Amino acid sequence: MSPSDPKAWDDAELMSVDELRAVQLQRLQWTLRHAYENVPAYKAKFDAAGVHPDDCRDLTDLARFPFTSKQDLRDNYPFGMFAVPMEQVSRVHASSGTTGRPTVVGYTAQDIDMWATVMARSIRAAGGRPGDRVHVAYGYGLFTGGLGAHYGAEKLGCTVIPMSGGMTARQVQLITDFQPDIIMLTPTYMLTMIDEFVRAGLDPRKTSLRLGIFGAEPWTDEMRREIEERVGIDATDIYGLSEVVGPGVAQECVETKDGPHIWEDHFYPEVIDPVTAEIAEEGELVFTSLTKQAMPVIRYRTRDLTRLLPGTARPSFRRMERITGRTDDMIILRGVNLFPTQIEELVLPMAGLAPHFQLVLSRQARMDHLTVRVEARPEASTDLRGEASENLVRQIKDRIGVTVDVAVVDPDTLERSVGKLKRIVDRRKVD
Repeated sequence: MSPSDPKAWDDAELMSVDELRAVQLQRLQWTLRHAYENVPAYKAKFDAAGVHPDDCRDLTDLARFPFTSKQDLRDNYPFGMFAVPMEQVSRVHASSGTTGRPTVVGYTAQDIDMWATVMARSIRAAGGRPGDRVHVAYGYGLFTGGLGAHYGAEKLGCTVIPMSGGMTARQVQLITDFQPDIIMLTPTYMLTMIDEFVRAGLDPRKTSLRLGIFGAEPWTDEMRREIEERVGIDATDIYGLSEVVGPGVAQECVETKDGPHIWEDHFYPEVIDPVTAEIAEEGELVFTSLTKQAMPVIRYRTRDLTRLLPGTARPSFRRMERITGRTDDMIILRGVNLFPTQIEELVLPMAGLAPHFQLVLSRQARMDHLTVRVEARPEASTDLRGEASENLVRQIKDRIGVTVDVAVVDPDTLERSVGKLKRIVDRRKVD
């Protein structure tokens, strides 16, 4: 059955736009009342803003309600944002908490079933089908990636290989032995795995894999092309964040690969100007949950920068343009705005350099200074490393307009967490 065949879709994917908007309004009105009546923090915010759930008579009325931020979740740590008693909470997840308190999210049994449903829908939109073998290399535990992918794949009727992250050589062995059809992990970890195939003398294009579902970090079309060419698979983007539910908020469809379609029957999107907080065509993505019981979120500011586009492969659901960066990972260096994805676009096609890099900020003579630390490919000679370093310095100056240092380091030396590379290291306060 073709991925674009509506017979492969669930009932929600077959709704007209008018039907979808009616469902959204009904669910939004329920969510606003549920949050107001059961979460003291939301009641206080609504009252301070002079709005009440009864004021929402149309979807556009949502713009009158206050935003929720990561700080709100931290201020109410650990369970103050929950809207149901703890005995109804079936599971708790949390962010890594590398800066300050972690953000904690809770799920009722119905929430977990909803999450599995949107994840199953996502895997199907990526080209997966019942009976496929799915190798899950997202981390398991408090991080939402592993269990989100696991439950969704099972819901779809797939066979799950719950590998989790790390132990790259063993990942390669099990992919070779277990013959999975689909792999789910971060795109940077997929590139690490490809290098491990080569190191082991194996051709990554000869694996059983036909689909890759990648998320948990921004990535570029250049990285997609590299993965697809080196492994011979279709690579699609999955989007989510733990505060909203986890992975499965939106998914790119394999037949178009033109940005993730948002599952709008469960998550209502807005885009705002990140400075003025007014509704905008392009800017910061904001989500309101429509069906979450344990922890509804109202106008949650994701910090992700994108814009909304009409649906294509799933016509009733709007698409997100690929995330270009985050408001909290934008670097302003001597008056120039710089995002990690801009550096990635320059690193990927460069001979001798692996697509693994970090941006290290420091102070030199009271001025902000940026050093790009990038891993060499295993086969790169000393001379090739030097040429690549000089070339990258020149291209960053020419393309982005700032002068930086580049340090080419040995493979596998940059810090990684849950399969993701830590992109920005800010040492300015230390210096």
